[in-house]
Amino acid sequence: MQEERRFENRVALDEIRSAVEKVRLEVQKIMVGQHALIDALLAAVLANGHVLIEGVPGVAKTLAAKLLARTLDVGFARIQFTPDLMPSDILGTAIFNPKTTAFEFKAGPIFSNMILIDEVNRAPAKTQSAMFEVMEERQVTMDGVTHKMKQPFLVFATQNPIEHEGTYRLPEAQLDRFLFKLNVGYPSMDEEAQMLAGHHAGRTGQDLSNVKPVVSASQLVAFQQTVRSLHIEPRLLRYITEVVQATRNHEALYLGASPRASLAMMGAAKAFAAMGGRDFVTPEDVQQTAVPVLQHRIMLTPDQEMEGATPAQVVERLISKIEVPR
Repeated sequence: MQEERRFENRVALDEIRSAVEKVRLEVQKIMVGQHALIDALLAAVLANGHVLIEGVPGVAKTLAAKLLARTLDVGFARIQFTPDLMPSDILGTAIFNPKTTAFEFKAGPIFSNMILIDEVNRAPAKTQSAMFEVMEERQVTMDGVTHKMKQPFLVFATQNPIEHEGTYRLPEAQLDRFLFKLNVGYPSMDEEAQMLAGHHAGRTGQDLSNVKPVVSASQLVAFQQTVRSLHIEPRLLRYITEVVQATRNHEALYLGASPRASLAMMGAAKAFAAMGGRDFVTPEDVQQTAVPVLQHRIMLTPDQEMEGATPAQVVERLISKIEVPR
């Protein structure tokens, strides 16, 4: 009888898997369904990446981000974007102190660990540009002085579809700084009925006191470092490169993805592997990242838009034609 072969992880992932399961259980105390959304948000957190969440009003975009923030014992700030919001309202400003006869920097709400930006596409380009440095470099430069953000630092932004009234298209440079763009759809009939039953019984999304923090800031930073150390084979690095390169030569695309997309796919694939209890990346992990990583980094040709195609559909068609390494 052939002896059963057992493979042991080179990196201990039990603590990460336990933490992920605890977060899921806490979120499910309030939220009905949307399991794929919560898992994608968790993967982004482990990969130390920002997330753009898009969907029509009322599909729990903000609630999902708030619930996840409550399960993490980190600083939290919520910023409501509006057309009259100024960069100083986000980053902070210098205020004159008569006692010291000098200007002192007063930090804005962006100086926290987890930032929830509600309706990010309701602010104009001037305010959006204020987010470029802090999202990419995790720092804010004011009056020639650089202020480093405390770790972890993550931005979760929600937006309504851009065709809705009173919204602006986000600059491509800002979109490229989001690790994922996640589309939130309507709940199923059973999930919506379950949600109604919960509200009827008095369990609403307004009272989040039952949701407890289960992961500390230091734990989260350690988890992120562990995820970065996971193994990925050269053939999978080549696979990621082929997928991203294909977006730059596809007949349905006017604009392809940047090298930042390749880095994002690698980091996110490692996060999904860790959540699956593996210290190595599989082709399935890479494929799982393709749509959320690429769909906001590409632009369709006008004829594809007229035919009603979506970036997600083009990405799925594109990746289906690339040979999967085994």
